[in-house]
Formats: sequence, structure tokens, C-alpha cells
Amino acid sequence: MKTYRIPMVPGPVSVSREVLAAGQENFGSADLEKDYIELYKATEKALRKIMRTKNSVVIQTGEGMLALWSALKSCLVPGDRVLVLSTGLFGYGMGSMAESIGCEVRTLGFGFDETLTDFELIEKAIREFRPKMITLVQNETPSGTMNPVAEVGALKEKYGVPLLYVDAVSGLGGSVVKTDEWKIDLCLGGSQKCLSAPASMSFLSVSEKAWEIIEEVGYVGYDALLPFRDAVKNAYFPYTPYWQGTAQLHKACELLLEEGLSKAVARHQRVAAYCRKRIVEMGLRLYPAPDAVPSPTVTAVYVPRGLSWKTLDARLRAEGLVVGGNYGCLAGEVFRIGHMGTQARLELVTEAMDILERTLRK
Repeated sequence: MKTYRIPMVPGPVSVSREVLAAGQENFGSADLEKDYIELYKATEKALRKIMRTKNSVVIQTGEGMLALWSALKSCLVPGDRVLVLSTGLFGYGMGSMAESIGCEVRTLGFGFDETLTDFELIEKAIREFRPKMITLVQNETPSGTMNPVAEVGALKEKYGVPLLYVDAVSGLGGSVVKTDEWKIDLCLGGSQKCLSAPASMSFLSVSEKAWEIIEEVGYVGYDALLPFRDAVKNAYFPYTPYWQGTAQLHKACELLLEEGLSKAVARHQRVAAYCRKRIVEMGLRLYPAPDAVPSPTVTAVYVPRGLSWKTLDARLRAEGLVVGGNYGCLAGEVFRIGHMGTQARLELVTEAMDILERTLRK
């Protein structure tokens, strides 16, 4: 299926005509033209505003997972200690990724339907384990939950942990992210979620402390961050940049900033509240626990009793509505409604909820 009539997938989200059009030029060689350097710099400046940071932002060719891998491999070596704070699939995934590098990983696992709350336990783990890096997910897309980061950042500063690594891929642009205020060293983002650009670009902010560690580690793989430190100054990138993808990401940032970050966040919150209200009124059960912080960009719902996910998905698709399934232990049990970016529109979510309600009645 080329397009969805009513797209409610939690990424990649529907891309606007303006963003699509920004990549339709037959651009020259990014290695040769100053125009690309100016575009890269303008995109980095826009991303700094969205991420609320004064740190440099690296823009890479590849979807959001690239940023996750490049930050880990550029900062860690075998034997380094990594404290993983996990409330879901991506949280645990970070631990597996760090283990594959040879790191010593300690995971504080909370329920998939929970958010971080026991900060005394987290503080105890930091004090005893003394990690080089703390990792967490700001917005757990499979679980429909959002974690507090500021409290973890304060503990990171208190105990002098060198690096705080935060996956904000599905939160940036749809929720408040304060990279510098929250003491985040590596804040990771992707183009295909709230920014509503094609799934072709990833980006991450890098603190000065992180750059020092990156220099020490000296990782030289294709996804290495080190060559990007002076790429703009030297007008020399480690691989051929994707001009069309950068142009589309820049246009997406431009549209978001024209709307205003506070207005965009408020829009996501209104739509999410409406979606959850309709879900409850239908008699369906929200996946996050009552005391968890719900995500403003995605709503996770238990598959209704008496229906398999496969059947529900097929019936919704027959009506033109496409939502997201799930992964791991949530596969077949929980489905997700992605009201993020271009899909965080009340009229679109209203139509989606009407179809879901009619389908359940049948």
C-alpha cells in the first residue's frame, strides 16, 4: 500500500507536501558546493532550537537507530560501565547494544507500563556502580509512556557521571526536551517521528565532555562521530552527504519553528488527551499504568478481548485506518496510535477514533 487514507502509525509518519517537495531538486555534489555547507549549518541551528541546546549537533544519513549506535560506539570501549534505566523495549535494547560492544552493563528495569519514579533506587545504583554512561529513553514508543529526564540529569551531575545518553527520537518536536538544562550529553533524534520528514536522517547533540571522550576513544567506523567534529569547518564529511534528505529535514524544522515549539507541544498534548478519552469511552484499556506519565505522541492500547491483533488490523485497514502493532512481549497484546507530527491533528484523530469505535461495535 503506497499511502494510508488515515495514517496513525507511530512512525514513520505522514510527510507533508512541503517537506516532500524540499527534496525534489536535482542538487549538485555536497562535497563540492558551499551551498550544502550553508544548508547543514542552517539545519544544525534549527535543531539546536528544537533540542534547546548550545551544543553542536551532528546530522547523519540514516534513520534514528543510526544515532543510537554511533553515540554508543563512539563513546564506549570494552569494559566501560553502562547503567541502563529501562521502562520498555528500547530501554532494554540499549543495554543489549552496549553489551555487544563489550561493556559491563547494569540494568534497572521498571515495568513496561511504568515510568521512572524510584529515584532513590536510581541514585543508589549510580553511587555503587559508578558508570561511565547512563542511558534512558525519554519517550518509549512501544509502551506509550514518557520518562522524566531532569531528575536523572541532576543525579548524573551530583555523582560526576561523565555521560548521559537519552533517546528522544519520538519525543522531539512533540514534547518538551531541554537538553542543556537536563544535563544531557548525547541527545538522540530522528527525522521520521514528530519532525515528519522521511526516514532518512538522524541527528544528535554532543556536549563538550562527550567530544573529549569521543576523541579519547577514537572510533573510526562508518558511523563514527569523530569525523563530524570539524566537518563543517573543513568542508569535508566522512561520506557523501545526502543533500535531499538534509533539505527535507531542514524544511521540517522550519515548519515546526514557524508554528512555535510551545504551540506544537500543546497541540500534541490536546490530541493525546482526546485520543485517550475516546479510548476509555469505548471501553478499551490503556496500556500505561494509571500512575505512569502517558506519551503525548503515541497512545498504547490493549487489543480488545475476543479479537486478535491480526483481525483488528485487517478490519481497521478495510476502513482506511492504519495503526501500529507492537514488538517483543507486547506483540499481539498492545497496539499503538501514533498522533505525532503531521498526524497530531484533532480532525484526523477524531476520524480515526470514529472508525475504531464503529469497528468494535460490529
